[in-house]
Amino acid sequence: IMRNVWLLAFTLVALVSRANAADEKPADHTAAEKQAIQQIRQVGGSVMEIAQNDNRLDVAFHLADGEIKDEKLAPLANMPKLYALNLRGTAITNAGLAHIANAKELVRLHLERTSIGDEGLSHLAKLEKLAYLNLYGTKVTDAGIPHLTGLKNLKKVYLWQTEVTDAGVETLKKALPEVVVIRGLSLAKPEPEKKEEPKKDEPKKDDKKPDAKDKK
Repeated sequence: IMRNVWLLAFTLVALVSRANAADEKPADHTAAEKQAIQQIRQVGGSVMEIAQNDNRLDVAFHLADGEIKDEKLAPLANMPKLYALNLRGTAITNAGLAHIANAKELVRLHLERTSIGDEGLSHLAKLEKLAYLNLYGTKVTDAGIPHLTGLKNLKKVYLWQTEVTDAGVETLKKALPEVVVIRGLSLAKPEPEKKEEPKKDEPKKDDKKPDAKDKK
């Protein structure tokens, strides 16, 4: 009887372990996701899963050989597991960001050295999990900051070489007290050298001393 009990217990443990392993294994990508991955790779983008047991996706276009414009971002709309996106230095415009407006799982977004401006940030307003945003060298101004104030998980924002002022940064920090804003170093411009003017009482260097004959 005891032997049967041990066998039954061992069988139950094995079944539970298999069930847990099945739960940990991420579900496969849908047909639409697989097609989107293939399309991104065809235009020179890279797509990788972020971990062996996590099939959320890290997509990067910044190393693509060809020019990346808005239409090449269209497949992103079919990638609900998009975790990170790097668009650094691409030729995208504000309109292109509409393709990621519903990327609910997006955590990291690189937009540095693009022509993105205030209008483009409006497409980020629903990215609830966004924690990292790089806007270095973009056309963003204070007018675009309100689009970011509702992103409660935002922890780090790069604003170096943008038109965002101290007032804009203050608005963002007031809404998101934990956010770290990085603006880089603004070096003071050297003051122009002032030329010294000769004093009226002193003769100029090119003035000749009176000749002894003139004194007579």
